[in-house]
Amino acid sequence: MTALHNITLQFQNAFLRLTFFLISAAAFFAVTATLLSALGVLPWLSMQAGFGAGPVSDAGMFIQIGLTALILMLAFYLPANARMMALESNHRKFALNMHDIADAYQMAHAEDRGGLFVMSSEFDAVKERMAFLRHHPNLQALEPEILELAAQMSQISHELAETYSDTKVSRARMFLQQRQEEIEQFQQRIEEAQVIQNELRQWTRDVEMEETIAKSQLTRLRDELFELLPELSAQLQTPSKDRAPNPSSVIAMSPPRAAE
Repeated sequence: MTALHNITLQFQNAFLRLTFFLISAAAFFAVTATLLSALGVLPWLSMQAGFGAGPVSDAGMFIQIGLTALILMLAFYLPANARMMALESNHRKFALNMHDIADAYQMAHAEDRGGLFVMSSEFDAVKERMAFLRHHPNLQALEPEILELAAQMSQISHELAETYSDTKVSRARMFLQQRQEEIEQFQQRIEEAQVIQNELRQWTRDVEMEETIAKSQLTRLRDELFELLPELSAQLQTPSKDRAPNPSSVIAMSPPRAAE
């Protein structure tokens, strides 16, 4: 897609240059022919034309002068168009150079983050980076000025490359990955604890309910027993007619004390 766009731009520039040349040549020949016709060296353009019902005399001369003036006015626009083309060409060249500089800088910065460059001096560091960029297979077609600028940019960002080196970034990513795994394990343990807590809470409710039922049953049995004890005590205190009570087997129950 980029190659097709470049081919289209080149064809457009070539066609515009050809158009400028043709307009300039046509303006030159038209002005020259008109001047020579006015001086009587060349004849005027002959043409039969009419306006309304009657013919117009010397119509060819007027048409020739009009065409010459039109072509000459078109020629006056050529410098402005040339300046516009120059600006567009410089803009495209600048954009292309900036794109190349960005690519070269990214490659140098990536290698700098990997610890390839070891020179500490500024001059030696720039020289080392330029040597690397010059021998890179993808940057051999670039101009030396572009490589030098990219090397200088990479040397300026050397501190940034050391701060965010590949080793430190890998260590930070590993640390964050471990923390993420720990958080996931902790979250899983919290979920398991919540499940156990819910089970214990439900179990506690069941036990409390069973205790309540047992207490109510015990209370009912105690009440029934207290109701039966007076009758049983009375039956035990009443002697039988047929048989005398055995004092060793019968124990008299004293009446309940009144509350003090």
